[in-house]
Amino acid sequence: MKILVTGGTGYIGSHTVVELQNKGYDVIIADNLSNSHIDVVDSIEKITGKRPEFIKLDFSETENTYKFFESNKDIAAIIHFAAYKAVGESVEKPLKYYRNNLFSLINILNCMKEFNIRNIVFSSSCTVYGQPDKLPVSENSPIKEAFSPYGNTKQIAEEIIRDTTISTKNINSIALRYFNPIGAHETALIGELPLGVPNNLMPFITQTAIGKREFLRVFGNDYNTPDGTCIRDYIHVVDLAQAHCIAVDRMLNNKGKSNFEIFNLGTGKGYSVLEVIKSFEKVSGVKLKYKIVERRPGDVEKVWANADYANNELGWKAKKSLDEMTLSAWNWEKAYNKKNNL
Repeated sequence: MKILVTGGTGYIGSHTVVELQNKGYDVIIADNLSNSHIDVVDSIEKITGKRPEFIKLDFSETENTYKFFESNKDIAAIIHFAAYKAVGESVEKPLKYYRNNLFSLINILNCMKEFNIRNIVFSSSCTVYGQPDKLPVSENSPIKEAFSPYGNTKQIAEEIIRDTTISTKNINSIALRYFNPIGAHETALIGELPLGVPNNLMPFITQTAIGKREFLRVFGNDYNTPDGTCIRDYIHVVDLAQAHCIAVDRMLNNKGKSNFEIFNLGTGKGYSVLEVIKSFEKVSGVKLKYKIVERRPGDVEKVWANADYANNELGWKAKKSLDEMTLSAWNWEKAYNKKNNL
């Protein structure tokens, strides 16, 4: 059975491809390589013993998207990761985010209708909750005004999918609202490797520790949290990838309660930026250089998940500890640098 993974050479996408192949699925990766490397496909093959099919494609291009689906009518399900995801950049370049993140989804949904592809898992985010009034956040928590254009694209995308499933009864969809993925595969063959300067905390930590960056910037220490830094629910990327496989299985086996379902994916515990730094220093033995700088536009103060619904309904639960997450990220950074003589 063939599964399309858009953005499949990216961070979460590549780990999900590994888990899908380990479960026996045939995977086709489509990615425009705007924030990933083609050699990730080689790494996936080394881990699984099977090479996924790859095509370079930008789903925001309508004609090329149509041609792709016309040639791949046997796709059983889609996992849609392909999107720009940097909060700070989205504040600076909102039109770039609205065009890419929404056009790509609309093109895919149109082709699903045209070629009778029934199932899609959407890579959503806890950003749809904005700054919640009450923590932890459940699937029933109100959707607040987005703090960034990136977050707004996730809100709008969910609305587009919901409305499409209402009007098109034969499309099933699951939106996975996940919190903050970090860590890397246990083989250290794949991990988080953003092009250019990282926007996420963990790769900035590992790149600072190994000497690529002079210091780590901590954006604000005056938030209403115990140590003044932002709090997030960090989840290991492999735990997250496994949840996508379960979501695909659920749709293919017609186990959904409706044709548009939403699940939070998190550990249920929040950690501050400084707590993540301390965890990394403990497992790596490296003292990090960091500086407190001004708050970053678009950042939410604190958010963590109530993942009970995913735990009970999907039979999924995050397993990895924070120390396991930070250690795996460090092992990946060291392995990548050794491999590339950096």
